[in-house]
Amino acid sequence: MRLRGTVALVTGGSSGIGAATARALAAAGARPLIAGRDAGRLQAVARETGGLALAADLAAADGPAALAEAATRAAGPGGIDVLVNNAGIGWAGPIEQMTAEQAAGLIAVDLTAPIQLTRLLVPGMTERGRGHVVFVSSIAGATGVPGEAVYSAAKAGVGCFAESLAGELAGRGVGVSVIVPGVIDTPFFERRGRPYERKMPAPLPSQRVARALVRAIEREQGLVFVPHWMRLPAWLHGSLPGTYRRLASRFG
Repeated sequence: MRLRGTVALVTGGSSGIGAATARALAAAGARPLIAGRDAGRLQAVARETGGLALAADLAAADGPAALAEAATRAAGPGGIDVLVNNAGIGWAGPIEQMTAEQAAGLIAVDLTAPIQLTRLLVPGMTERGRGHVVFVSSIAGATGVPGEAVYSAAKAGVGCFAESLAGELAGRGVGVSVIVPGVIDTPFFERRGRPYERKMPAPLPSQRVARALVRAIEREQGLVFVPHWMRLPAWLHGSLPGTYRRLASRFG
């Protein structure tokens, strides 16, 4: 898909992977619509990219519908060509310490919002016969991570939803990509309640994910791991789960 002249909606665009993606899309010639909750940061990214900031709270029950409506108006008659479902929140700790409200909020943002935005915006893409939907997942969704059970489940759900969606949209001009990042240097770890303390793997810059995401759209790639070697633990988890668990319990 050629990005020049397209309109791209990016959720979670005020910082981290979302902000880097907005910049990368703008550099490729797209006009980004940047959604998030931090109005100040959104405006800064919008000024930098020539895009438009859209305040949105995807944890609210009507948040995805309100954003879809605002983005459709902002896109104009040509509609939205690219949807990047990037917004996400984390939570780390023993499951018994997680409140019902925290679990519901995480699922609302990480799983329900991407489903609802896709449901609302894909019909316009199929009607025009062009478009692309990107889901930013996590290696946690491919392997499961102790202490992040709900987050892992939500990201696994995103992957399954994307795979099913790709089958539904085959031959209709709309591509689907899943980006599976490993450890990325963003505010995510601070906000989840537990900092990243491992020495390896070292966190990668969010720009690396953004570049991979743009390539996935342009080249119609269905599944992209960042970094590429993250395919190995995902493959091992799916092919030899017992071996994976033994290695994970030993090395973390």
